[in-house]
Amino acid sequence: MGYREKFDEWLSSDYFDQKTKEELLAIRNDEKEVEDRFYKDLEFGTGGLRGVIGAGTNRMNIYTVRKASQGLANYIIKNAGEEGKKKGVAVSYDNRRMSPEFADETALCLNANGIKAYVFDALRPTPELSYALRTLGCIAGVMVTASHNPPEYNGYKVYWEDGAQVTPPHDNGIIAEVNAITDYSSVKTMDKEEAKKAGLYNVIGKEIDDSYMEELKKQIIHPDVIRAVSGDIKIVYTPFHGTGNVPVRRVLDELGFKNVYIVKEQEDPDPEFKTLVYPNPEDPRAFELALRLAEEKDADIVMATDPDADRLGIYAKDSRTGEYIPFTGNMSGMLIAEYILRERTATGTMPENPALVTTIVTTNLAHAITKAYGVKEIDVLTGFKYIGEQIKFFEQNKSYNYVFGLEESYGCLAGTHARDKDAVVAVMMLSEVAAFCKRQGITLWDMMLEIYEKYGYYKETQYAITKKGKEGLEEIAQMMEKFRSNPPKEFGDLKVVKLLDYKTGKTKSFVDGSEGTTGLPLSNVLYFELENDSWCCARPSGTEPKIKFYMGVKGTSLEDAENRLNALTEAVKSHI
Repeated sequence: MGYREKFDEWLSSDYFDQKTKEELLAIRNDEKEVEDRFYKDLEFGTGGLRGVIGAGTNRMNIYTVRKASQGLANYIIKNAGEEGKKKGVAVSYDNRRMSPEFADETALCLNANGIKAYVFDALRPTPELSYALRTLGCIAGVMVTASHNPPEYNGYKVYWEDGAQVTPPHDNGIIAEVNAITDYSSVKTMDKEEAKKAGLYNVIGKEIDDSYMEELKKQIIHPDVIRAVSGDIKIVYTPFHGTGNVPVRRVLDELGFKNVYIVKEQEDPDPEFKTLVYPNPEDPRAFELALRLAEEKDADIVMATDPDADRLGIYAKDSRTGEYIPFTGNMSGMLIAEYILRERTATGTMPENPALVTTIVTTNLAHAITKAYGVKEIDVLTGFKYIGEQIKFFEQNKSYNYVFGLEESYGCLAGTHARDKDAVVAVMMLSEVAAFCKRQGITLWDMMLEIYEKYGYYKETQYAITKKGKEGLEEIAQMMEKFRSNPPKEFGDLKVVKLLDYKTGKTKSFVDGSEGTTGLPLSNVLYFELENDSWCCARPSGTEPKIKFYMGVKGTSLEDAENRLNALTEAVKSHI
C-alpha cells in the first residue's frame, strides 16, 4: 500500500478519531508532508519507538503507541503465558507532550490483553522505572520518553524483567510481533475504570520512591565527609523542566547537603522547554541560567539532568581562575569511576572480582583506570542496555561483581538497583566526590587534572551529520558502505592499526593482516583503532536521523590533546 492509500485509509476509517482526521486534512495538499508521515511505519527499533508527535503511521500518536503495546502484549503472552500476564508491566512517563496519555494507552492496551499494568501516579525518571519493574517483579516495563530530543518528539522504551532495555532475543521478538500487526483496528484497548475494577490497572508511587531512595544512598562511601562539609559546599542544580527535580532534591537533602540551589526558571515540568534551545546536558547553551545562578551563589559544582533524568551534565569551578569548566560525559564518568575504585580499594569495600562496564565509544581512559586498580573492564556495544545486560550475566554466571558502568553520552550507573543509566545516582555520587574534594581544599576540576597527570590527557569528541527523511537514511547507508568497502588506511598522521567491523563481527589488523572476531553482537558500527592510543568510530544513530563519528586521542597536556583531537577531527571529515 502506497503512502497516499494509507493517508486515505486514516481519513476514511471509523477507527481514527476526528481530531486526527482534522490534522491530516490540514496537510492533504502538502505532498512532501503526507509522504513523510505515511511512507513507512514508525520503526519499532531495538529500544522501542521514538519520533515526532503527530498523525500518521510514521509519527508518535495514540495509535502507533497502541500498536507497539499490542505487539509487546502478544510477545509476553506467547513467551511468558499466564505467569507473564500476572507479573505485569510497569509503566512510567516524563514531562513531554502526550506522555501521560501515551502511558495510559500503553497500560489499557496491555490490560485489554489480560496483562496487569503498574502505572506511576505522576512523572518519574527512567531509572526509577527500571528499579520499579524489578522491585515489583514485573515481566517488562515501558518508559514514555524521548530523553533529550527536541519538544516535538516523544518515545517509548521497552524493558525486560531484568530491568534493562530489551536485548536479543527479546528485542527482535517484540519487533517481529509489532511488525506483524497490519490492521490498527485489531489492536485492543479497554475503559480505564473497568481496568481498575478488574485489578488490571494499578497505580504506584510513594512506596517505590521511598525504597528507590534507600537504594541510592547505599552507594555513598564516605557519609562522614558529606556531614563535615555539608554546610560549606554549594551545589547548583537544574532538572531542565523534567523528572529529576523531586528525586534529586530529595536525595541531596536526605544526605545532608544544605546549600542546594535550584534554577527556578527550569524547576517545573514544561513540555515546551521554553527556557532551552535543546533540553540536552551535552549542549553548553542549556547551562546559561544555571551558570548565572552559580556565579551569583559562588557554587562549587553545577549539574543538570535531562528530561527523563538518565543523563547528567556538569560544570565545576577552576580554583585558580574561578571559571566554570564544562565536563564531557567521559570526564564526569571517569571522575566517579576513579573515586569509587580508589576509595573502595582504600576502605576495603571493593567486592571480589570487580568489573567496570563501558562501551566501545567511551574514553580509553577507562582502560588506564581499571588497570591501575586491578578491575576487569568489559566493553560492550553502544547503548546502556548492553551495560545493564552485563549485570544480569554477572549474576547468572557468578563471574564478576559490577562496581560501575558508563557511556560517553553522559550516562552512568553506580550500583545495581537499576539496569539503565541513572542521573539521580550520578548527581548524588558527584556531590559526594565534590564534598571529598572540598575537604581537601580542591575542586572537581583539580581532581580531573590529577587524573590526567596520573594516566594521560585523554580527550574525545563527536561529529554528527543529520540527514532527515527517506533520502537522508539512504545517504547515511551510503556513507557507511563507503567506509566499509574502502576503509581508510590512515586518518591524517595516524595510521590505522586495526579495523573492527561490528556488522560482520570480524576484525582485521593493518599491521600483520591477521583476522579475528569482535566477540560482540552484530551491529552497523565500524571502529578504527589508530596509533598512539587514538581511535575513530562510525555508526548511524539508533534514535535520530544522524550518522555519528566518535574520536579519541591521548596527549601529553591539555593543549597537546586538544591539538591532536582537532587534527583527527579534520582528518575524519576529509574522508566523509
